[in-house]
Amino acid sequence: MLFKSQTISLSVSYLKLNFKSFLNPKYTLQINPISSLKVIWRKDRKLDQAIENDKRYKLCARVVKEVLNEPGQVIPLRYLENRRERLRLNVRVKTFINNNPGLFDTYYDRIRPKSDLVSFLRPSNMLRNFLEEERRIYIENEDLVVSKLCKLLMMSRYKVISVDKLLHVKREFGFPNDFLVNLVPKYPNYFRLTGSPGEGQSFLELVEWNPEFGKSVIEQRAEEESRLTGIRVRPNFNYKLPAGFFLRKEMREWVRDWLELDYISPYEDVSHLDQALREMEKRMVGVFHELLSLSLLKRVPVPILGKFTDEYRFSNAFSSVFTRHSGIFYMSLKGGIKTAMLREAYKDDQLIDRDPLLEIKDKFAELLEEGWRERAELLRLQREQVKKDMEVMAMRNEELSEQSCDEKF
Repeated sequence: MLFKSQTISLSVSYLKLNFKSFLNPKYTLQINPISSLKVIWRKDRKLDQAIENDKRYKLCARVVKEVLNEPGQVIPLRYLENRRERLRLNVRVKTFINNNPGLFDTYYDRIRPKSDLVSFLRPSNMLRNFLEEERRIYIENEDLVVSKLCKLLMMSRYKVISVDKLLHVKREFGFPNDFLVNLVPKYPNYFRLTGSPGEGQSFLELVEWNPEFGKSVIEQRAEEESRLTGIRVRPNFNYKLPAGFFLRKEMREWVRDWLELDYISPYEDVSHLDQALREMEKRMVGVFHELLSLSLLKRVPVPILGKFTDEYRFSNAFSSVFTRHSGIFYMSLKGGIKTAMLREAYKDDQLIDRDPLLEIKDKFAELLEEGWRERAELLRLQREQVKKDMEVMAMRNEELSEQSCDEKF
C-alpha cells in the first residue's frame, strides 16, 4: 500500500449549520452537517521523514542539556549511564560519546574524597564555543523572542499563562533557558510575573497590548498580497491537499463552504462567543495555525498543545481539527507521538519557512557533523593502518615461508 489509512469519525454536533444571510442578507450559505462524515487519515511519508531527519540531532541535544544542567556542568559517566532510559538513549554512554566526538571531554576525578577515580564528562571546547554562539544569536534575535512571548499571551483568554507551561514549551518556540530571569525583567512594559514561584503557582501576565504584535501570519500575508497587487485580499488559509489524498464529495463541499466563512484573528476577543458556535471552529484553526507558525519547526506535539486548552479555549476533541483540515495541517504519528505540522511550511521533507532562531540548530548541527567527519577520518586511517599491518604480516609470512623452503633444500 502507498498509504496507511485509518478512518476517523468526527463527532462535531455544533457544526450542523444553516448559515442564513451570511455575508449578504440575500445570500444563504448552506453547510452540511459533518457529524456523519468521515475523514481518512493518510500517512504522509515526506512529512514523517522531516521528523525523522531531526531524530539524531534531538537525541544529542537531550544529552547535552542533561550535562549542562549538572552543578559545574560535569557529571560522572556512570551517573549518565543510569539515566539512559529517561534520555531514550538506546546505546551505552561510552558508545554515544565515541559516535559523537566533539561534544564532551572525558577526564578522571573522585566523586567523594578518598574514593576511587572514575570517568567524568564535561563540555568540550567545541561545545563551549557553540554555547557562546548560541548566546550571540539570542541577543541578536531578542526582539523576536519578546514578540513571540507577547503573542502567546495576547492570544490567551485572560492574557496570562502559567510559568510552568511556558517553561514546558520553551524549546518548541525557541525561548532561551533563562528567559524568565534575564529577559522578562527587561520588559516591564510588556510582562509582569505574579504568584508564588516556589509553590508552582507563578504566572506571566501581559501588561501592555502592542497592536504590531496583534496581526496573525495570515493577516500579514493578506496585507502584503494586497500591497503588491493593489487588490484587497481577504485573509484566509492556504488549503492544499497532499498528492494522493482525496476527500469525499460531501467533505469537499463542506470544506469549500467552511473556507468561505470570515477569518477570525486569533488575537480577537471572542469571550462573548459560545464554544458551540460555528465561528469558533474557524477561530480555533486560526489559533493552531498561528501557534505552529510561531514555533521553531512549524510543528508541535499534540499533547503539548493540549496543555493550553483552557488558555486558548480549545474544545475537548481539539486534535480532530488536524485531521479534519488535512489541507492545512498534518498529524504525524511518527515515534508513537501525535505531532501537529503546518503543511505550507514544508516542501517535501524540508522546512522552507525558517525561523531566524534556527541558526542555533544549524550551528549545533555543524558541531555534530564536524565531530562525525573527524570520527570517519579516524576510522579511515585505522582501516588503512590495519590494511598496511596485514600486508606487512603477509610479506613477513611469505619471507619466512621462503626461508623455510631454502633450509629444507
